[in-house]
Amino acid sequence: MGIILRQSISGFIYTIIGVVLGFLITGLFMPRFFQPEEIGLLRVLISYANVMSTFAILGFSIVSVKIFPVFRDKATKHHGFFGLSFWIGVVGFLVASLVYLGFRNVILENGVEKSALFNQYFYSVVPLTFFLMFYMVIDTYFRILYQTVIGIVYREIVQRVLIILVFALFYLNYINFNQNVYLYLASYSLPTLFLFGALLRKHDFSFIPDFKFLNKPLVKEIAHVGLYGIFSSLAGILVINIDILMLNQMQGLAQTGIYAITFFFGALVLIPSRSLTKISSVIIADAFNRDDLKEVDTIYKKSSINLGIIGMLILIGLWGNLDNVFHIIGEEFRPGQWVIIIIGFSNLLDMLMGISNQIFFNSKYYTTSAYLSLFFMLMLIVTNLIFIPEFGILGAAWAALLSKFIYSLIKYLFLWKKFNFQPFDWKTIALLALGIGTIFLVNLLPVLPNYLIDILVRSSLISLIFGAGVLLLNLSEDVNQWVEKMWTLLKIWKNKA
Repeated sequence: MGIILRQSISGFIYTIIGVVLGFLITGLFMPRFFQPEEIGLLRVLISYANVMSTFAILGFSIVSVKIFPVFRDKATKHHGFFGLSFWIGVVGFLVASLVYLGFRNVILENGVEKSALFNQYFYSVVPLTFFLMFYMVIDTYFRILYQTVIGIVYREIVQRVLIILVFALFYLNYINFNQNVYLYLASYSLPTLFLFGALLRKHDFSFIPDFKFLNKPLVKEIAHVGLYGIFSSLAGILVINIDILMLNQMQGLAQTGIYAITFFFGALVLIPSRSLTKISSVIIADAFNRDDLKEVDTIYKKSSINLGIIGMLILIGLWGNLDNVFHIIGEEFRPGQWVIIIIGFSNLLDMLMGISNQIFFNSKYYTTSAYLSLFFMLMLIVTNLIFIPEFGILGAAWAALLSKFIYSLIKYLFLWKKFNFQPFDWKTIALLALGIGTIFLVNLLPVLPNYLIDILVRSSLISLIFGAGVLLLNLSEDVNQWVEKMWTLLKIWKNKA
């Protein structure tokens, strides 16, 4: 747990900084600087590039974590594993680009608005896809070398600082919207070059695979894992982006823009899990290699309650300040009010499931994981097709929650049956009750005249009630130990002062 703890704490700190920057971008600047349809355009461009780049690596994010221990050898630069993943990514990029360009008419002509605005920037998705693909290859390579933080810094901080600078130029009328779009896409691309520079300084890679090392059984295993990895990773990225893409087709860019902004607030619940899942995946893979199921079970249990606590605090913080959110982003986004809560609950399910995905991906049941991910993706498509025409953006949120609940339940039951892993106990029930009780009490507070003061008072009250409950009930040993450590350090500092 030492590596996980150190990397997670560092990653969490940078992620929190990234959350603040992300809030400035999505919560403040985008609603104030752009029209909903312009926001929808920016989000749709990124969604297409994310889906294509994830396909482009052809499941190698899963292959890297699962099979890299076989390649690990610093003296040989890990037998050119980086080069292998890069050239496979290039092949995947070419295939993805041909598919995307081949379906141009389908994408543009079948949309509810005939995609007039999107049509202007259609081709810009292709170069962005290459940069995102290359970023994923490098970031995954750093991750399997137990260096997860550097990728978080470039994606969560550097990328968002660049976006803020672009938006500032637009707001100050130094650039027009057309230039803003291209510079916005460049902000997503430049961190790839920075990360590649960090890789060059490391001197621990090769662009040339060690073909002598790639014997027939190993190639067969890579192909097998990669095939199922394509299903898993593609399903995973589609889960995040399918609602945006389908809303654009069925409801138009303006509704997509409203959904994108309100979805962001619900997605805040999930953000703290990023740093933990990145490093834990590698640790889980090594534990399965050693057949150390006890360590896997321990990490599973701790991740469930710890992430659940953080996720619940964020969710009730959003719920308690729901009206204040629209003071910030504007009343024109009010139709997405319940999107925030529904998506928040959907992501809380993910937090409570802890590192279940990482266990699945790295166990001998990774093929089952791929089929389950494919089922999840299809379920999302079907539920979106049913709910969006009837309920609009709220339908997309309900589709996400229903699909996530069924998917999480199947994962939970499967891991319980196959490994006897059980992350839930009375503490989980107590956590849910504490969250509901906290939001009930806070909602009794009358609305204060100044929304900024109201946010401060409500958030402080939520943190106090919920935090005290977590500590008194001893829901997490890690949280209690951390608080005790901080209290001890505070007393030492006070005595020195």
